Amino acid sequence: MADETLFEFLHMEIVSHVYKEQQSSKGTMDNKDRAVCVSVLEGMGFRVGQGLIERLTRDSPSFKDELDIMKFICKDFWTKVFRRQVDNLRTNHQGTYVLQDNKFNLLTQLSNGKQYLDQAPKYLAFSCGVVRGALSNLGLESVVTAEVSVMPSCKCFVKT
Repeated sequence: MADETLFEFLHMEIVSHVYKEQQSSKGTMDNKDRAVCVSVLEGMGFRVGQGLIERLTRDSPSFKDELDIMKFICKDFWTKVFRRQVDNLRTNHQGTYVLQDNKFNLLTQLSNGKQYLDQAPKYLAFSCGVVRGALSNLGLESVVTAEVSVMPSCKCFVKT
């Protein structure tokens, strides 16, 4: 329990630091500056995801297909990183997957409902990078985005 709380606070501080650094260099932030911050956070998450998946799959047999990899991400990887399984995995069987977490722990500290909904994307950039980094090390090049309609629920869209 203590390590979860420490990670959540560290994550909030990293996000805050990245945004403050970008804002202090310019004074005000426009959409381009926000995109730079999201890119920095996503890059950090990418490297973390690569390292975590190396450790988690060290003793695992290889995966037979893309869907097998996504099931591993939803069950085992998500559980190790976010302390719970994905609530729902959907696919169109053409390389698009939707992972839904109805109580995403990096958003639960922010709000329940629609309060602070505009702040949610910056707190999801790191997590998208973690998933993209893990998939990259498993041989799947992908684009990972996230969407929040009601806090603390989030949907991650993975396109391979």
